Amino acid sequence: MITQKQRRTEKSLCLKHYYKWILCFFLTLYFLASFFVDHDQDQYQRSSSSRSNPLLTNPKPKLFASRAMFESKLHDHKLGFAPQRPNIRTDVFNNLKIYVYDLPSKFNKDWLANDRCSNHLFAAEVALHKAFLSLEGDIRTEDPYEADFFFVPVYVSCNFSTINGFPAIGHARSLINDTIKLVSTQYPFWNRNNGSDHVFTATHDFGSCFHTMEDRAIADGVPKILRNSIVLQTFGVTFNHPCQEVENVVIPPYISPESLHKTLKNIPVTKERDIWAFFRGKMELHPKNISGRFYSKRVRTKIWRSYGGDRRFYLQRQRFSGYQSEIARSVFCLCPLGWAPWSPRLVESVALGCVPVVIADGIRLPFPSAVRWPDISLTVAERDVGKLGEILEHVAATNLSVIQRNLEDPSVRRALMFNVPSREGDATWQVLDALSKKLNRSVRRSNSFL
Repeated sequence: MITQKQRRTEKSLCLKHYYKWILCFFLTLYFLASFFVDHDQDQYQRSSSSRSNPLLTNPKPKLFASRAMFESKLHDHKLGFAPQRPNIRTDVFNNLKIYVYDLPSKFNKDWLANDRCSNHLFAAEVALHKAFLSLEGDIRTEDPYEADFFFVPVYVSCNFSTINGFPAIGHARSLINDTIKLVSTQYPFWNRNNGSDHVFTATHDFGSCFHTMEDRAIADGVPKILRNSIVLQTFGVTFNHPCQEVENVVIPPYISPESLHKTLKNIPVTKERDIWAFFRGKMELHPKNISGRFYSKRVRTKIWRSYGGDRRFYLQRQRFSGYQSEIARSVFCLCPLGWAPWSPRLVESVALGCVPVVIADGIRLPFPSAVRWPDISLTVAERDVGKLGEILEHVAATNLSVIQRNLEDPSVRRALMFNVPSREGDATWQVLDALSKKLNRSVRRSNSFL
């Protein structure tokens, strides 16, 4: 005889079987629908890519991020900017199109765990990556087959593991090699022309040589694997140099727009410049360091020895958090070479209205078509540092007011600043302008003439 408890158990089992069949039925419908939708999209993608790229009969497997994945990166708090629309007109650059590789985070984003990575003087590599990502729907394309150039966002200047706190770049060459190996094996575009339409950044002392000391940089030169590409680098000279044996664009070092804005906000507009000639930074009393090399080619030591007791010159060897406020108070700002010829003082001086005094023989300055350097700065030969006081007195008595008036042009300051999102006329804009003049390297353009 079946008890009431057994009946309840049997009823419960029947209900469980019933719900299980219902669940299986709807899951089957879901997977069938997903299969047909994905199959149709895949067929369409294969047919469209083959139509647009008849030269690529057997392309590599696609690893391109979906639109949703790419847009989600714009909201990543580690990238540190809001996905605003940039103020860029696409027709200005002959309809230039750039594809930004979505590399594994070990090549870029992981380095941002250290906040200095986004703010130090070598951070143009980070700023450009952010700025290019902000070009959503304008110059940046999500379809690599319509790209003229391919930006490779690998950060090599963010290793702050050294005792003195300066970034080490001993890992740079291996990181670049790993990046190119990944790009060339998982995407078809590098191998079409050995990377001649690929763009890298090298924002440290001797650029694409990836060494901090010039003798080592010259000995090793630009890595062979990189010599066919385009490098955006802070290093540039007007004479032949092994670290320029690659297609390159000289860019300014990074200075935080926020820090400059804060400095300008705290300086009264009517405040007179009460410092005549200013320099704060490393000035060796004995220029030959423990490596046997002479820092700054002895130039900074000579400045200190010649003018350390001169009341016209405000020279300081220690760090100071209010350093930019001192620039904003100065008439002339000395920009001597260090280990390399370029210096962040060039950008800070221009941005804060202090006349830059460039002391670095043969330096090639960034964006000369947008920044008329002879109109806003002074150039003093390294051999003439002993006459610096006399030279500055002469300028002060003749054309100083003209130079200062030229420095007030906001377009000059804008051209040296990296903004996120990019703005018309800023440093990213100048990079795009330079790339638009290298469209002969574009495979897409060359194919259109076949």
